[in-house]
Amino acid sequence: MPINAAYRGPADLPEVIPVFPLPGALLLPRGQMPLNIFEPRYLAMIDDALRDGHRLIGMIQPDSAHSSETAEKPTLFNVGCVGRITQLAESGDGRYILELTGVSRFKVVEELQVLTPYRQCKVDYFPFVDDFTARKGEDEVDRETLLAVLTDFLKANNLKVDWDGVESAPNEALVNALAMMSPYGPPEKQALLEAPDLKTRAEILIAVTEMDLAKKRTSGDPPLQ
Repeated sequence: MPINAAYRGPADLPEVIPVFPLPGALLLPRGQMPLNIFEPRYLAMIDDALRDGHRLIGMIQPDSAHSSETAEKPTLFNVGCVGRITQLAESGDGRYILELTGVSRFKVVEELQVLTPYRQCKVDYFPFVDDFTARKGEDEVDRETLLAVLTDFLKANNLKVDWDGVESAPNEALVNALAMMSPYGPPEKQALLEAPDLKTRAEILIAVTEMDLAKKRTSGDPPLQ
C-alpha cells in the first residue's frame, strides 16, 4: 500500500488498529489534531504505524464512568475516530510532534490481547460509511444559528476569532473545527463524535454552548482563560 493511499470506503482500512486513549480529545473526519507524543508506549505505537506503512492511529476516549481511577487499562468508549499521520517532526529530545488527519469514525468490535505496550482494537467502520463522503449533509446545517451562538460564546469569554476564516469555511469544516476546539468535557465530546450526521452535530454543539452560556450567566462564573 502506498503511504499516501486514499481511503474511499471502510474496506480500504485495516480491521485492527492501534488506539490512543485520550480524555477530552475529539478527532473528526478530515479534521486535524496536533499531538505531542512522549510516553514510551505511544512512541512505540508511532514507530510501528510508520513501519507498517498505514500511518493510522485510532483516537478514542476512556469511559471514566465505567472505569476506576486506578485502572491501568480504563474502559474505552465504543466509538472513536481513526486518523492518519500527515505531519511528523522530531523534537530533538525524544518526542514526536505530529498531526493526525481524521479519516473515519469506528465502532470497537473487541479489544485484542496483544504483546505491544499500546492497546489495539478490532474495529468496524461500516456504521459510519458516510464519513468517506466529504461535506455530506452540509446544506442541512443551520449556519446562521451556529454563528450567532459562536458570537455569544466569544463575547462571554473575551475571545477573538479570525472571522474571515470562519465566514469562508464550508459548513463541514466549520462545524467539525468548532466541535474539536470546544472546551467541553468527555461526555459532550463523545456526543459530538457519535452524532449521526453533520446537522445533528451542529445542533448538539449549539445546545451545549447555549447551556454553558446560560449557566455562566446565572452562576456568575468568570470567563474562560
